[in-house]
Amino acid sequence: MVLKDIESQLEQSPSAIALLQRMARLILNNADYNATIFIFSSHLGTPSIPKELEIYTRIFDIPLPDKTQILATLKKFAKANQILLEEQVAKELALDCKGLREVQIEQILRLAYYERGGINAQSRDFVIQEKEQRIKKTNLLEMVRPKEGEDLAHMGGLEKLKHWLQAQAHIIANLDLASQKGVDMPKGVLVVGVPGCGKSLSAKACAGLFKLPLVRLDVGRLFGKFIGQSEENMRAALQLAEAISPCVLWIDEIEKAFSGMGANEGAHEVSRRLFGHFLTWMEEKTSMVFIVATANDITRFPPEFLRKGRFDELFFVDLPGAKEREQILKIHLQKRQQNPESLDLASLAKECEGFSGADLENLVKLAVQESFIEKQSLSHDLLRKALHATTPITKTMHAKIHAIRVQAQKLHLKNAGEAVAYEEAIREGRDCHYSSQLREKIRLNVRNKLVGALVRLDKHAGSEYDAGELSDISTMLNLVQSIDSFYITGKEKPICTPPKTLNYDNKD
Repeated sequence: MVLKDIESQLEQSPSAIALLQRMARLILNNADYNATIFIFSSHLGTPSIPKELEIYTRIFDIPLPDKTQILATLKKFAKANQILLEEQVAKELALDCKGLREVQIEQILRLAYYERGGINAQSRDFVIQEKEQRIKKTNLLEMVRPKEGEDLAHMGGLEKLKHWLQAQAHIIANLDLASQKGVDMPKGVLVVGVPGCGKSLSAKACAGLFKLPLVRLDVGRLFGKFIGQSEENMRAALQLAEAISPCVLWIDEIEKAFSGMGANEGAHEVSRRLFGHFLTWMEEKTSMVFIVATANDITRFPPEFLRKGRFDELFFVDLPGAKEREQILKIHLQKRQQNPESLDLASLAKECEGFSGADLENLVKLAVQESFIEKQSLSHDLLRKALHATTPITKTMHAKIHAIRVQAQKLHLKNAGEAVAYEEAIREGRDCHYSSQLREKIRLNVRNKLVGALVRLDKHAGSEYDAGELSDISTMLNLVQSIDSFYITGKEKPICTPPKTLNYDNKD
């Protein structure tokens, strides 16, 4: 008996499950009842088997065709249609078709043949477009084709991250030789940082640098309404990524995908199982799937997610420094057909302290728009006008940026760009929120000590203190004033000498 695509009926019909269970028992226990039931599923991944039928069932997983099988399909199609298919073109098309079923490959080849009049090197773009549509229909993964300008050359700053990616690209391009020399296959990278500073762009640039397809996994789309459906979708998505490999798997804002995984947070049980399955897959995968995960807030994740072995490296993307801001301004001006050489970008970059890459792009966009409306060439004055009209992220998300920076410092994440120490940023007044908090904390501590000293000296009420007691109180008063002076200006100023005598009754 052959039953095809009956998952939905099994989910909705307990009577169908009961009937199959009864037949399975008869087959197992009655020698005269000689029959075999085949259930064919067209779903990717492991099908969801009802618990009542699990003990009677054996699963045979038919994988998607590999490169060799796809190559045979291509040559078979070419021979049947009398097409002269070059060997190199066939190999490239075989890679382009990875992740598709044989019937889908044949459909795409027929479309390409009838619409384009042949199968050749020019057919690759058409094949990739059709593949993107079919992958998207699975509702598991989405293929992303980076736009013009979304490459390493158009990433302002982040030099350390770019250098590391270039090293990984060399390994991937020579993977067989690297393996012979004992070099491990690259696993992936976690990029954490301030919103609007190039994390998503780095994922797209990575795929272009590696010359591999970019596949995006949206974990939120994997959740199903039936028990076990979410886990099945996760397995299917990862199997599909492996079938497409070699590829770059991009998981954007991964902290939202697996929210509440921290020790003190109550994550949904399904989320925990998905997270556990994903961690196991990361550890055990053998195919060339390079993971690029981006995150804003990693405080929600348990320590085991961030340990070495899951990812090859963890990078922190902070707000760009002065030189990086100058690079970013130059890139966005060139993208809008403006001449950056005629502008004083160095001085403008210094004025853009606290701007993210997205803020700088918006600044350039506003200035270019204004120059078009006013029918005049882009000038430094127009850029400065746009600067004052732009509210940087440091003002709109001050507390969040501070929390991200502190967490990155605690975890000792590698800086992706200019290594400006966070303590230095505080000293220069770049994070007023944190410095004011620190100042108040120290002031409170000193004030408490001062009150304690005065209480201990209560026996002297109404009289003058001796020199030693006054020295202790004077030192603490000086310290409070020094703290205010340092955190407001960054420099210590001369402090007024307190009075030689201090009367307890004098509240001032």
